[in-house]
Amino acid sequence: MSEIREELRYSEEHEWASPPAAQGRVVRIGITDHAQSQLGDIVFVELPSVGAAVYAGESIGAIESVKTVSELYSPVTGKVVRVNDGLLDHPERVNESPYEEGWIAEVELDAEADEALGGLLTAQQYGELTK
Repeated sequence: MSEIREELRYSEEHEWASPPAAQGRVVRIGITDHAQSQLGDIVFVELPSVGAAVYAGESIGAIESVKTVSELYSPVTGKVVRVNDGLLDHPERVNESPYEEGWIAEVELDAEADEALGGLLTAQQYGELTK
Protein backbone atom coordinates (compact mmCIF):
# COMPACT_ATOMS: atom_id res chain seq x y z
CA MET A 1 0.00 0.00 0.00
CA SER A 2 1.26 3.46 -0.90
CA GLU A 3 2.14 6.03 1.72
CA ILE A 4 -0.23 9.01 1.90
CA ARG A 5 0.73 11.79 4.30
CA GLU A 6 -1.97 13.64 6.23
CA GLU A 7 -0.26 17.04 6.13
CA LEU A 8 0.02 17.17 2.33
CA ARG A 9 -2.53 18.05 -0.36
CA TYR A 10 -2.85 16.04 -3.55
CA SER A 11 -3.86 16.48 -7.18
CA GLU A 12 -5.82 13.97 -9.22
CA GLU A 13 -2.72 13.74 -11.44
CA HIS A 14 -0.80 12.26 -8.45
CA GLU A 15 1.29 15.24 -7.41
CA TRP A 16 1.53 16.53 -3.85
CA ALA A 17 1.99 19.98 -2.33
CA SER A 18 3.13 20.79 1.19
CA PRO A 19 1.32 23.59 3.01
CA PRO A 20 3.46 26.73 3.27
CA ALA A 21 5.20 27.45 6.56
CA ALA A 22 3.47 29.95 8.84
CA GLN A 23 3.25 33.35 7.14
CA GLY A 24 4.92 31.82 4.07
CA ARG A 25 3.90 31.43 0.47
CA VAL A 26 6.34 28.71 -0.67
CA VAL A 27 5.18 25.13 -1.11
CA ARG A 28 7.24 22.10 -2.03
CA ILE A 29 5.83 19.82 -4.73
CA GLY A 30 6.56 16.32 -6.01
CA ILE A 31 4.91 13.12 -7.17
CA THR A 32 3.17 10.75 -4.79
CA ASP A 33 4.37 7.40 -3.53
CA HIS A 34 1.51 5.84 -5.51
CA ALA A 35 2.70 7.55 -8.72
CA GLN A 36 6.33 6.52 -8.34
CA SER A 37 5.32 2.91 -7.68
CA GLN A 38 3.15 2.88 -10.81
CA LEU A 39 5.95 4.35 -12.93
CA GLY A 40 8.61 1.89 -11.85
CA ASP A 41 12.32 2.72 -11.81
CA ILE A 42 12.75 6.41 -12.60
CA VAL A 43 15.74 7.14 -14.83
CA PHE A 44 15.33 10.85 -15.67
CA VAL A 45 13.50 13.92 -14.33
CA GLU A 46 12.97 17.05 -16.43
CA LEU A 47 12.76 19.90 -13.91
CA PRO A 48 11.05 23.25 -14.41
CA SER A 49 13.24 26.37 -14.62
CA VAL A 50 13.77 28.57 -11.59
CA GLY A 51 11.77 31.76 -12.14
CA ALA A 52 9.25 30.06 -14.42
CA ALA A 53 5.57 30.82 -13.93
CA VAL A 54 3.60 27.61 -13.32
CA TYR A 55 -0.14 27.08 -13.42
CA ALA A 56 -2.17 24.48 -11.57
CA GLY A 57 -2.94 21.52 -13.81
CA GLU A 58 -0.39 22.46 -16.47
CA SER A 59 2.78 20.57 -17.38
CA ILE A 60 6.03 21.73 -15.76
CA GLY A 61 8.30 18.87 -16.81
CA ALA A 62 8.46 15.14 -17.30
CA ILE A 63 9.47 11.99 -15.49
CA GLU A 64 10.96 9.11 -17.44
CA SER A 65 10.94 5.58 -16.10
CA VAL A 66 11.98 2.27 -17.59
CA LYS A 67 8.30 1.82 -18.54
CA THR A 68 7.20 5.22 -19.87
CA VAL A 69 7.55 8.99 -19.95
CA SER A 70 4.94 10.91 -17.95
CA GLU A 71 4.14 14.60 -17.78
CA LEU A 72 4.69 16.32 -14.45
CA TYR A 73 1.86 18.72 -13.60
CA SER A 74 1.94 21.57 -11.13
CA PRO A 75 -0.69 21.22 -8.40
CA VAL A 76 -0.53 24.98 -7.71
CA THR A 77 -0.14 28.32 -9.49
CA GLY A 78 2.89 30.49 -8.79
CA LYS A 79 6.58 30.94 -9.57
CA VAL A 80 9.32 28.33 -9.27
CA VAL A 81 11.83 29.53 -6.68
CA ARG A 82 13.92 26.37 -6.29
CA VAL A 83 14.33 22.98 -7.95
CA ASN A 84 15.81 19.75 -6.65
CA ASP A 85 18.98 19.68 -8.78
CA GLY A 86 20.05 16.48 -7.03
CA LEU A 87 17.52 14.60 -9.14
CA LEU A 88 19.54 15.32 -12.29
CA ASP A 89 22.27 12.93 -11.11
CA HIS A 90 20.07 10.77 -8.88
CA PRO A 91 16.53 10.46 -10.33
CA GLU A 92 16.05 7.25 -8.33
CA ARG A 93 15.51 9.43 -5.24
CA VAL A 94 11.93 9.93 -6.46
CA ASN A 95 11.42 6.17 -6.04
CA GLU A 96 13.34 5.87 -2.80
CA SER A 97 11.95 8.93 -1.00
CA PRO A 98 9.17 10.74 -2.92
CA TYR A 99 8.29 13.03 0.01
CA GLU A 100 11.77 13.92 1.29
CA GLU A 101 14.74 13.51 -1.07
CA GLY A 102 12.64 13.11 -4.22
CA TRP A 103 10.74 16.41 -4.20
CA ILE A 104 10.67 18.23 -7.55
CA ALA A 105 10.39 22.00 -6.97
CA GLU A 106 9.43 24.77 -4.57
CA VAL A 107 6.82 27.23 -5.80
CA GLU A 108 5.93 30.62 -4.39
CA LEU A 109 2.15 30.73 -4.52
CA ASP A 110 0.34 33.52 -6.29
CA ALA A 111 -2.15 35.82 -4.53
CA GLU A 112 -4.88 33.14 -4.45
CA ALA A 113 -2.77 30.78 -2.32
CA ASP A 114 -5.57 29.74 0.01
CA GLU A 115 -7.83 28.89 -2.91
CA ALA A 116 -5.05 26.92 -4.63
CA LEU A 117 -4.49 24.52 -1.76
CA GLY A 118 -8.20 24.36 -0.99
CA GLY A 119 -8.81 22.96 -4.46
CA LEU A 120 -6.53 19.99 -3.85
CA LEU A 121 -7.49 16.67 -2.32
CA THR A 122 -7.01 15.82 1.34
CA ALA A 123 -5.13 12.66 2.29
CA GLN A 124 -8.42 10.85 2.83
CA GLN A 125 -9.79 11.95 -0.56
CA TYR A 126 -6.56 10.96 -2.31
CA GLY A 127 -6.69 7.59 -0.57
CA GLU A 128 -10.18 7.03 -1.98
CA LEU A 129 -8.97 8.01 -5.46
CA THR A 130 -6.12 5.49 -5.40
CA LYS A 131 -7.98 2.49 -3.96
